[in-house]
Amino acid sequence: MKGKVVLVTGADGGLGLHVTQAFLDAGATVVGTSRKIQQSDFKSPGFTAMPADISTPKGAQGLVDQLVARFGRIEVLAHTVGAFAGGASVVETEDATLQKMFDLNFNSAFYLFRAALPALRKTGNGRIVAIGSRAAVDPGPGVGAYSASKAALVSLIRTVAAENKDVGITANVILPGTMDTPANRKMMPNADVSKWVQPANVASLVVWLAGDSGGDVNGAVIPVYGKDA
Repeated sequence: MKGKVVLVTGADGGLGLHVTQAFLDAGATVVGTSRKIQQSDFKSPGFTAMPADISTPKGAQGLVDQLVARFGRIEVLAHTVGAFAGGASVVETEDATLQKMFDLNFNSAFYLFRAALPALRKTGNGRIVAIGSRAAVDPGPGVGAYSASKAALVSLIRTVAAENKDVGITANVILPGTMDTPANRKMMPNADVSKWVQPANVASLVVWLAGDSGGDVNGAVIPVYGKDA
């Protein structure tokens, strides 16, 4: 990944921290974004913090414009932004919950891909890797808004893959099961964490898909369910 310019969204999140560090360890120049990202979040000289709200068209476009103005190009987009809400049936789901799930799990991806694709297409080998959820293809009760927003992300990725394969871009989505993050441990204190997916393993897969070896994988929907498969 040396010489590559990589954008990681949600770079200070439970998975984003691992993805960002994995790209830095691989020698990439990494721009990390979130609403509250700080330069001090990573010690590497290859890291640049660019705070942004990508759930709006203006925020997403502004981020891409700032990145390209500073580094001249973007070659990899690793999209880890997401949020979870559950516990309510479809009948009980409030409008605000539905809107939040689509803002964070789908709209942010749509706006960012739309903003970044013109620059990615210029590289001849651009890479997009998004993080979805097992719930996108294996929904259960009480997570209707969440699973629908993640399913929409899967459809978007496959569309982007089909529309941009002519210029060497690949777009893939990883569907993790429950990941072993501090937030999930706090939310589910009595769960068997030995079955959970390790974020570092997902990060390694993201970097592989973004590299030359992953160039033959496009439009893939990749399950990573750990020992809870």
